[in-house]
Amino acid sequence: MSERVTNWAGNIVFNARSVRRPASVDEVQEIVAGGGPIRVLGSGHSFNRMADTDGTLVSLADLPRVVEISADRRSVRVDGGIRYGELAGELHRNGLALHNMASLPHISVAGAIATATHGSGARNKNLASAVSSIEFVDGSGKPVTVSRGDADFEGVVVNLGALGVVTALTLDVQPAFELRQYVYDNVPRASVDEHLHDMLGDGYSVSLFTNWTGLDISHAWLKRAEPLGDEWYGGHLADGPRHPVPGMPAMNSTEQGGVPGPWHTRLPHFRMEFTPSSGEELQSEYHVARADGLAAIDAVASIRTQVASVLQVCEVRSIAGDELWLSPNYRRDSIALHFTWIADSDAVLPVVGELEQRLAPLNARAHLGKVFTQTPSTIRSSYERFADFQELVRRYDPAGTFRNEWLDAILG
Repeated sequence: MSERVTNWAGNIVFNARSVRRPASVDEVQEIVAGGGPIRVLGSGHSFNRMADTDGTLVSLADLPRVVEISADRRSVRVDGGIRYGELAGELHRNGLALHNMASLPHISVAGAIATATHGSGARNKNLASAVSSIEFVDGSGKPVTVSRGDADFEGVVVNLGALGVVTALTLDVQPAFELRQYVYDNVPRASVDEHLHDMLGDGYSVSLFTNWTGLDISHAWLKRAEPLGDEWYGGHLADGPRHPVPGMPAMNSTEQGGVPGPWHTRLPHFRMEFTPSSGEELQSEYHVARADGLAAIDAVASIRTQVASVLQVCEVRSIAGDELWLSPNYRRDSIALHFTWIADSDAVLPVVGELEQRLAPLNARAHLGKVFTQTPSTIRSSYERFADFQELVRRYDPAGTFRNEWLDAILG
């Protein structure tokens, strides 16, 4: 392959023999009909070889942008290459909003949904929960549409790219709204022990950050409609803008200080117009049942010296449960612990393995788009509908057009 393609962080160089950028759904069908192996690359914001292939790597970035708002203004149909930042701006201009966004508006909608990526909020489900219809080209090159209420729907949405090339999605929308963003420094660990669930529920979206050099929360980010005061659970209102990762420029972050603003300029941590960081990082994330959130925090604290030695920042968030088969929030309200590591796999992987051992008694589900060492059998046993998903893969891609080594290991 003459073109060198890497993921966003640069820790993965893809092995594809060719890279295709179809400009229409017809072209997508032609590529798939030509045979595999094929994998689809979204915005590249994954940290393992999920999207890798030794065949054809397909990018949907050149598909014509589609933002079709329904007549009743309750849904929007979008193309498979659009990014959240692009979609959010267009929705807001039409007085509409998504229910939530991830930390980065730079990620592709289809890619984020395929891996059950999420924002935060005790009452907010992950981003994939907004999908009401999904259109994809299956392993034979045939276009397929599956909609909410169809028998396969809950299995098809979070799909790991295993079922086909997603060419369009229909998402639920709601009226646009405003939020304020506050950051509080140095929230004591005692407050977390006594009030964790109240803290994570005290806003539309709440994130707690720590670098684990100590037990306190370095800073808490709250996104909510109502104003707040100078103190929050023992933390003090930040005296200026902050960036989640220590040492990174705060100008890349969305506006803070309690200034009201449109939903899409407050829900993400980072501004669309700036690169959120240098990409010199690895990431891991684990979801546990909400009731086990404090136990999960204690598990990390038990090896915090090891964690801190390779960590940039850890974020704790809450996500509401859903019915999507391969969602880490499947049928359980969850707390997620997200780790942004240094860009050194040799140093990070042993810590990830030890962390997973500490979290294993809590049935921690790994975010499959990030770095993990859990065995495929552990992953399969974490999802009660995994065997049903395997059957979907056999049905929609019987020839293995979309398989790769990573997916073979996960699916068995």
